[in-house]
Amino acid sequence: MRALRNAFDRLAPLFEEGGRLEKLHPLYEGIDSFAFKVGDVTRSASHVRDGLDLKRMMMVVVVALVPCVLMAMYNTGYQAALAVAAGADLLPTWHATVFRWLGLTLEPASWFACSVFGALHYVPVLVVVFAAGGTVEVVFSVLRKHEINEGFLVTGMLLPLTLPPTIPLWQAAIGTMFGVLFGKEVFGGTGMNFLNPALVGRAFLFFAYPAQLSGTAPWIAADFVGVDGFTGATLLAQAAAESGALAGASWSDAFLGFVPGSMGETSTLACLLGAVLLILTRVGSWRTMLGVALGTLAVSLLLNQAGSDTNPMFAVPFHWHVALGGWAFGAVFMATDPVSSAFTDRGKWFYGFGIGALVVLIRVVNPAYPEGMMLAILFMNMFAPLIDYVVIRANVQRRLARDAA
Repeated sequence: MRALRNAFDRLAPLFEEGGRLEKLHPLYEGIDSFAFKVGDVTRSASHVRDGLDLKRMMMVVVVALVPCVLMAMYNTGYQAALAVAAGADLLPTWHATVFRWLGLTLEPASWFACSVFGALHYVPVLVVVFAAGGTVEVVFSVLRKHEINEGFLVTGMLLPLTLPPTIPLWQAAIGTMFGVLFGKEVFGGTGMNFLNPALVGRAFLFFAYPAQLSGTAPWIAADFVGVDGFTGATLLAQAAAESGALAGASWSDAFLGFVPGSMGETSTLACLLGAVLLILTRVGSWRTMLGVALGTLAVSLLLNQAGSDTNPMFAVPFHWHVALGGWAFGAVFMATDPVSSAFTDRGKWFYGFGIGALVVLIRVVNPAYPEGMMLAILFMNMFAPLIDYVVIRANVQRRLARDAA
């Protein structure tokens, strides 16, 4: 590490003011700050010092995502292995070619083979997302002459986990650039955006390329179509299509994540493990997470009581809603985004409750679109500033009334 530090120090004059590569200073500074801790510290008075800076906060989220990443790779291979065991053949893609070249056999009982096969799908998407989004970040940092921050680190980790394993890499690149550009940079960069950039990119891909994100039909949110003759429709899509579809499914498999779906969203357990770390480090708000759960519980119970003879989604109970689709992933990692979510403590309750209520309404009232977490969070992102404004004004009025008394 000392040799690497010395190498960076020797290159520094080229990127400093007056150097030949002065315009690329944000790129140099971004790589330097990512590899090493910041050398400049505040020494004067009247500054708040906190060990949790943006870099550490982003790294905590990345660590919290590790269970979802591991599950993404394993379950992608596991779902393909189930299809192969049922008699399907792998598509003639480079993933299958490399997998066979490694001398592995895709079997459901082999966690290593399943993980390798899944990694061949997940890792390229991750690399493309970071390359595309990082390019946009660097371009805007150079144009604005400001430092590259670590905000995209989490966006780059989140977006691949919300995508199906067979998404074309060029679509992943376009979706990433759209999300970073129109979800964040046009508003001024990290800290200025009111929408979650990862969700903006995911929404763009869903509406622009529904066939690639759905597999068989544009209203199925995340089918796996990695093998010939096999399409693993999500349980939400099954429930929306036919009455009683959930009766033959295993809730434990849905909770653990052994079901078809987007790469990192299937396992509620993996998301909860990440939630524990986010809550303990206070990076993620437990108020928002609990608010989402309460909103989902209230509306699902209400619709269960109302019932419907034509829409089987009315009968889906609360414990199924939290285990299906991207509910857990959205509640833990997307809804708690500190920039696009509500900031006040009381506002987080209303913000989270609104997300939980909307996701159930979207899933139930619109059976053509069985997943609803993405749209629910984006919708409440737009209302987060208003929620905070109302809460702050209410606090001001209470204080004024108390002082007047």
